[in-house]
Amino acid sequence: MTQTAGRVPTGDDLIADFVTMSAYGATEAGGVERQAGTAAHGQVRGWLAGWLAEHGFQVRTDRIGNLFGTVEWTPGAPYVLVGSHLDSQPRGGRYDGAYGVLAAAHASARVCARFAEAGRTPPYNLAVVDWFNEEGSRFKPSLMGSAVYTGKLDLDRALAVTDPDGVTVADALRSTGHLGELDGPVAAFAAEIHIEQGRILEREATTIGLVESNWAANKYEISVHGDQSHTGSTVMEDRQDALLGAARVIVAVRELADRWPGILHTSAGQLFVHPNSPVVVARQADLHLDLRSPDEAVLAEADALLEQEFARIEESTRVRIVKRTAHRWGVQSYQPEGVKLAGAAADELGLSSRPMLTLAGHDSTNLKDIVPTVMLFVPSVEGISHNEHEFTADDDLRAGVDLLTEVVARLCLGELAATDDQER
Repeated sequence: MTQTAGRVPTGDDLIADFVTMSAYGATEAGGVERQAGTAAHGQVRGWLAGWLAEHGFQVRTDRIGNLFGTVEWTPGAPYVLVGSHLDSQPRGGRYDGAYGVLAAAHASARVCARFAEAGRTPPYNLAVVDWFNEEGSRFKPSLMGSAVYTGKLDLDRALAVTDPDGVTVADALRSTGHLGELDGPVAAFAAEIHIEQGRILEREATTIGLVESNWAANKYEISVHGDQSHTGSTVMEDRQDALLGAARVIVAVRELADRWPGILHTSAGQLFVHPNSPVVVARQADLHLDLRSPDEAVLAEADALLEQEFARIEESTRVRIVKRTAHRWGVQSYQPEGVKLAGAAADELGLSSRPMLTLAGHDSTNLKDIVPTVMLFVPSVEGISHNEHEFTADDDLRAGVDLLTEVVARLCLGELAATDDQER
């Protein structure tokens, strides 16, 4: 049995460690730039591995680069997986994902100390996890590490994915020293804590969000094909401007959201223009579309309307539009018994909480499809996220770890499994 080493980390240690962790890939405006598989990402993962080793965890990396810090109390038993991700968006915030990883490490160290002091041997083992490439900014799709772990994405296919410069996931992991040769530990339960990335908790002065379900999402890769020509000499009616077609796609996607205010979110991003010359009408434009809703019927209707808009754009601009599905998930609930367990723990700690949905995707949305999973939120100031000014108050960070500690302890003791049995 592995025990935690040294002093049990406190709430003040959490804040100090967060400051240290945030120095890796820090930007001048207070955010971080740690896209998956970059040097800064490898450095912060190295720091985490050192922290875990110092606190008595066995550190290992699986074949898609997920980093685990494990504690085995009961040989052969499955694990409670708790964690999030350390990779960021370009010029992203310090809290998105990273807080969840550090919170998992601190909560797990506290749980280990608690069981050691009580002389208890839990029936389930424990693993802190940093999932690889949750963000999907450098390598698509997002949620890559957890998708491979849960069998939703083929390992070889994931390792072969390239970034815009042609670097593969395998090469990026190898360059940072985080390409493992083993499988991850077998999960029994999972938990993740994350900043809300919205305004609900702050607006209602509530400390904890108990995530009940996720919004559905359809993500597409769009290629608009035109014909390359001279920006000066080609007469306007002869042009087949791929960038013009892409611009109209972007407007159409935004106008879709206006049809269903509050229940359809749409966006377009990551635009690549070819040949991207100031004196050439573009022959091709590639972009990424994102449609999300808590109502799958709305999402389906929006998709149908978008296809109609594509046909009109093709006719009016004389381009050809090709749509490929990049990533898709439906509305799926987190196990209600896990929500109940977390809510009861919050009540015992005197922390205000409320049930809510997650609009964003998280690694837990993959994990919940294979094991009972608890997802928790702490407030985001002004709902700012994927932005260098992302912020969560220290007291909320501490409260989140306090609750996560209780949740993880109960999962390791099998309380959720007992609840499952009772429900059945």
